[in-house]
Amino acid sequence: MVRFLIGALSLITSALAQTPAADPAAKIAALEAAVAAAQTSGDNAWMLTSSALVLMMTGPGLALFYSGLVRRKNVLGTMMQSFILMAVVTVLWAIAGYSLAFGESSPFIGDLRYLMLNGVGAEANTDYAVTIPQQTFMVFQLMFAIITPGLICGAYAERMKFSGMVLFSSLWLLLVYCPMAHMVWGKGGMFNAFLGGSIPAFDFAGGTVVHITSGVSALVTALYLKPRKGYGSEPMKPHSLVLSFIGACLLWVGWFGFNAGSALGAGSLATSAFVATHFGAAAAAIGWLLIEKLMSGKPSVLGGISGAVAGLVAITPASGFVKPMPALIIGFSAGIVCYLMCAVVKHKFGYDDSLDAFGVHGIGGTLGAIMTGVFATNEVNSALKDAAGNPAKLGLVDGNGGQILNQIYATGAAWILAIVGTLIILKVVDIIVGVRASEDDERAGLDQSMHGEEGYILES
Repeated sequence: MVRFLIGALSLITSALAQTPAADPAAKIAALEAAVAAAQTSGDNAWMLTSSALVLMMTGPGLALFYSGLVRRKNVLGTMMQSFILMAVVTVLWAIAGYSLAFGESSPFIGDLRYLMLNGVGAEANTDYAVTIPQQTFMVFQLMFAIITPGLICGAYAERMKFSGMVLFSSLWLLLVYCPMAHMVWGKGGMFNAFLGGSIPAFDFAGGTVVHITSGVSALVTALYLKPRKGYGSEPMKPHSLVLSFIGACLLWVGWFGFNAGSALGAGSLATSAFVATHFGAAAAAIGWLLIEKLMSGKPSVLGGISGAVAGLVAITPASGFVKPMPALIIGFSAGIVCYLMCAVVKHKFGYDDSLDAFGVHGIGGTLGAIMTGVFATNEVNSALKDAAGNPAKLGLVDGNGGQILNQIYATGAAWILAIVGTLIILKVVDIIVGVRASEDDERAGLDQSMHGEEGYILES
């Protein structure tokens, strides 16, 4: 930061020194140019930092969080799922994914103008971010694309073939994630409130795009694969809550890049999103632990970290639109609702969502997306304008009751796309390479059967 300030002062001083003293207009223009250059450098530095923080959420964050929740014989296999997505999704994003998400074609999916990253370089794409290179915007969005299919891994942990997982995740990225990203964030997308969407919905950092699509797809996958062998009759407790605890803390820290980075600059909106994110996570951890104490008698470590993640999920769509106190309400509500889904509803219906991807991400994302329509306010984000060029009313607190309906429409679209798209992809992958590990492979553990290695040479 010190170097950045020194560099900015140097730019301004140099600009002034090179301007003739007799030309005040030129001096002012030079000063404005220097300030603009400093802002661009600062915004770009923050966005590159945010990109790294979001990548950290997948590896090591998600890898540790999920691998600590499985049995010892599946630790490496679970970690590998997060790791391979960092590689595979990067290549797919460069070839076509970015273009499908952020090209311009229809309200539902982008065109191929950015195929092979054609035209994605140092110049800004002013439709999305004025002060950063489009290449920075592209790589920031890539990190979202990496973690989203990674979240689904929690539903099929300990029982999906590695080859099936890679093919499923690849097709899911292109056929579910990219269309949803375009609809919500792409220019002309159906739900894009800022760039010509016909049904303006608010999703600041991925409630619908990331969490609802992955969480609902997780439920579909869990139901399609059916429960793990011995589910309900054999103990399947987490082998290391220490790993999961570390992973959850890394997720919490990385989430500041996820949400505050979505401001696409280092200004006051990033600060507001940062604060809302932290408050939402804290309130959700407390909410989960309180209801867990009431219902089971003890507040658990697993409950605390699960609650924090649920709060981070729920505040994600709202983080750039709400004040701190509503962030506390959204987070606390998510802690309670997601606990009930994971501890009560899942057991009542008997589906095997191994690591509660649906209960936390699907339900938390849905709750957060709808509550965004209640609490979004111009006092936080006034970028949306009405026909007269004035700040448009945002959520219910600003008198826009119709926004809740728009949020429900976007949420419903995410659910439908996730259900239909995931089911079709699973059928196709099952025909090509198969999705479910054999009973022998599952009993032996994915570490040995899929990768020929052992993370722990201990009896599971």
